[in-house]
Amino acid sequence: MVTIYDIAEKANVSAMTVSRVINNTGKISDKTRAKVRKVMEELHYVPNHTARSLVLQQTHILFLLITDITNPFYTTLARGAEDAAKKSGYRLLFGNSDESLEKEADYMSTILSSRVDGVLIAPAGDPSLPHLKSLQQHKVPFVLLDREVPGIECDIVLGDSKEGARGLVEYLLKQGHRRIAMINGSSSISSARLRLQGYQEALKLNDIGYEETLVLETSFGPLNDLIEIEQWLDQMEPAPTAIIAGNNMLAVEVIRLLRKRGLRIPEDRSIVCIDDFGPYSQMDPFMTVAAQQAYQFGYLGMQMLIERIKERESPQPWKKIVLPAELIIRRSVLPLKQNR
Repeated sequence: MVTIYDIAEKANVSAMTVSRVINNTGKISDKTRAKVRKVMEELHYVPNHTARSLVLQQTHILFLLITDITNPFYTTLARGAEDAAKKSGYRLLFGNSDESLEKEADYMSTILSSRVDGVLIAPAGDPSLPHLKSLQQHKVPFVLLDREVPGIECDIVLGDSKEGARGLVEYLLKQGHRRIAMINGSSSISSARLRLQGYQEALKLNDIGYEETLVLETSFGPLNDLIEIEQWLDQMEPAPTAIIAGNNMLAVEVIRLLRKRGLRIPEDRSIVCIDDFGPYSQMDPFMTVAAQQAYQFGYLGMQMLIERIKERESPQPWKKIVLPAELIIRRSVLPLKQNR
């Protein structure tokens, strides 16, 4: 096994100089640095990152925990996070909670035992508070993505969920729709609450009464039992002319169930949603959406996390970034006459 002493001897420098080249520290001439690196390549030297992390108290490994790997929003977010991590010399580990507090708890144990330098996390919801408190207690820097958790103060990157939902409802109203239903995520998730508020505000501003029967609260994550959604679609009377989905995955399930009933989109039912569909939307630009800046969520969140890690000794005030959504109009809405 090649050691730094073997490199030092062949390069005719001190072991300390070799160590500084490996760790990129200290003042060393470019000529000496190049010579040491050439010898390292000749001897096929592989740095012992584990030993180095014990000395520096850093692993240069970060963890990204998201809630639904099948959702294009989160896969695009993960790409942004990975790009930002790699740019700053960090490696990225990954976990998927499936909107499950139990899985999230398991990942928290893994995170704490792995000695990662920091965590970028989209929490399962408000009940994630104890998990985030444990990160604080163990002094693990973290940044929240997409969702706030009451009772925790930290850096966070959010989308403007309320304005995104309100913009979609207002667009439907301008197209003549008056009976608009909404399928949304759990009220234990801050972004779902804000999307419902945006829906309610848009109706109120246009003198349209809010009907609880037109709103279904379900899960943002993988849906194994669709009976609840099927019953909701069948029991709304009179049927809505349009539906707003709280995220893209819910929109897909609703469209699938509507088509199962022989209903066409948008001829028989219009539908819009929060979040776009990543590269898939380019293949068949069909759904009208309030598109969130998924890549920027991950990239900016990772930048904030790395900054927080670097300033651990002199922490700065918490930062909050709110990214606006973009209304993208496509073919999933049928304009109606105002008197319909």
